[in-house]
Amino acid sequence: MELKEVLQVLEQLAPLSLAESWDNVGLLVEPSKPRPVKTILLTNDLTDAVMEEAVAVSCDLIISYHPPLFRPIKRLVQKDWKQRLAVRAVEAGIAVFSPHTSWDCVKGGVNDWLVGGLGSGQVSVLSQVLGAASHGHKLEFTVRSAEELNMIMEELKLCNGCKSSGIHVSVTCCDSALTPSVQALLGHGTPSQSLTIPPLLGHGQGRCSVLDQPVTIRAAVQKLKSHLGLSHLRLALGWGQTPESSVCNVAVCAGSGASVLNGVKADLYVTGEMSHHEVLDAVAKGTSVILSDHSNSERGYLAVFRERLAVRLPDSVTVVLSKADRDPLEVV
Repeated sequence: MELKEVLQVLEQLAPLSLAESWDNVGLLVEPSKPRPVKTILLTNDLTDAVMEEAVAVSCDLIISYHPPLFRPIKRLVQKDWKQRLAVRAVEAGIAVFSPHTSWDCVKGGVNDWLVGGLGSGQVSVLSQVLGAASHGHKLEFTVRSAEELNMIMEELKLCNGCKSSGIHVSVTCCDSALTPSVQALLGHGTPSQSLTIPPLLGHGQGRCSVLDQPVTIRAAVQKLKSHLGLSHLRLALGWGQTPESSVCNVAVCAGSGASVLNGVKADLYVTGEMSHHEVLDAVAKGTSVILSDHSNSERGYLAVFRERLAVRLPDSVTVVLSKADRDPLEVV
């Protein structure tokens, strides 16, 4: 399978336009000599150990959840470990792709997986993503007849989601289709009455779940240990709470989630890491906090994504979970 075809599948599963503006997502290393993608390695972080593994399994593409190249660089030297890995990938002809916050924000992504560890519930997004790039431009206009509507829609082939109520019509289109669509409408003398970029419901940072079956804090800890595959978690009990206190609603954000969780009313926060004072603030408000360490709150999603990716690729492409990938911190 060609690299560009794999990238198209990745875009379908989690559009890069959902990523945060500060993030560095997408194809980060592209080999100068294209080769068929036969083996894909999934990892949370691209480290020296993971690169050795990638070379050993003759990997063609590494999908690293965290971008190994994040800040602008002026040179590629061996003394910097991230630059060294980029050079190694180029020399080995291995492409490197990072989805990062596009996986966090997409509906059914990392944060939905994380909150699902506590059971079913009414899930909502803490910080909605606004439509951008390949999503969400909405054109609203009026037509004079059904014949005119059919004629216009024939020209708006790049648009979708047509909704018509009498003579009022609403369509959504991607960014590349916006200009020709507006031109087509003006060509028919049909003024666009409004152009909006609506929230993409179900997509965004963080999740809050009103649990169908409330659990105790003690039970929540056990559920998350099982879900994340960990033997230990860190727990800070909210003011006035005990391990037997009930958790009816939980707010989660994979990775370092304090900025997303701040101010959210919930019985329990679940994230990878928070600073000492951020934990104290939550506890003082009566909210308990469970921390797993940063990448432990994300890594388990790789197995879920592997299945979603594999079914969309031909049998000639193998998707492998890294065995060398691990959080740098452990309880000793």
